[in-house]
Amino acid sequence: LKMSLTKGTVYLELRGWFSEESVALISRLVNYVCLPTYMLTNILGQFKHDQLITLSHGLIVPVISMLAGYFISRLLGRLIGVPREHRGIFSICVSFSNTIFIGLPLGIALFGDAGAPYIMIYYMVNTTLFWTIGFHDLASSNGVTMPLFSRKTLKSIMSPPLMGFMLGVVMVLLEWNLPEPVFKSFHYLGSMTTPLAMLFIGIAMSKTRWEEIAVGKELVVAMLGRYLICPWIVFLILPFFHLEPMMEKVFVIMAAMPAMTNTAIVAKGYGGDYKYAAMLTAVSTVLAVFAIPFYMWLVH
Repeated sequence: LKMSLTKGTVYLELRGWFSEESVALISRLVNYVCLPTYMLTNILGQFKHDQLITLSHGLIVPVISMLAGYFISRLLGRLIGVPREHRGIFSICVSFSNTIFIGLPLGIALFGDAGAPYIMIYYMVNTTLFWTIGFHDLASSNGVTMPLFSRKTLKSIMSPPLMGFMLGVVMVLLEWNLPEPVFKSFHYLGSMTTPLAMLFIGIAMSKTRWEEIAVGKELVVAMLGRYLICPWIVFLILPFFHLEPMMEKVFVIMAAMPAMTNTAIVAKGYGGDYKYAAMLTAVSTVLAVFAIPFYMWLVH
């Protein structure tokens, strides 16, 4: 049903229903209103103090898998001769996945509300490494000196959804509760996350212009890295850790999500080839339609 909503949105977008302003509104609603309230009420409703403590041991898996994916992507970029100005973009698209606009709503659709906290654990690691190592790499590839940690990167990491998640964690640890009318209001707002995000995904997919896709070894290797190497790194390291079955499944699926949409925006801001970044992101988004069902079949 949720994928039908996305397909329907693609049709409506092709018919001209969504302007740039409406797309921006959907993005702001999801990022600044729906996701923060969803994460806050989900944590408060799903977990108790002791249950939350057990979540922290899962952080090590996405940290190891993403760092491994990043260094492999750097090596692949050199082996196939990716131009210096493209190396940062190439590595980011291979290493880091879209865990908010695509990962979270699809994860909820696949695993239910019980999977959301595990998705946020993956997101915490993903967004931290993207805005530090990835951001630094992309800027350096274009000759811009950028410190690994700065006030700007900290501001980027502390996004509204992550703030909602962290506030929920703090409140559970302190055993605080929201007043019932406030909780219900936030829950209603948060329940709009999945349908709005599905609309956004459909619009993004409809904007892919195949005539602008330059099929070559860089694109092929980047997609193999995104959808083959990164998920299988997670598969390979999971046996060394004893995680909950739900957490393991979520981590595999999050590793198989498309590239981050922020890549093109960041590339444009630092004089990089944002069209190249947009091409890799767009192709990875379309390929997710085939990759995610395959990995869902694999983890079940």
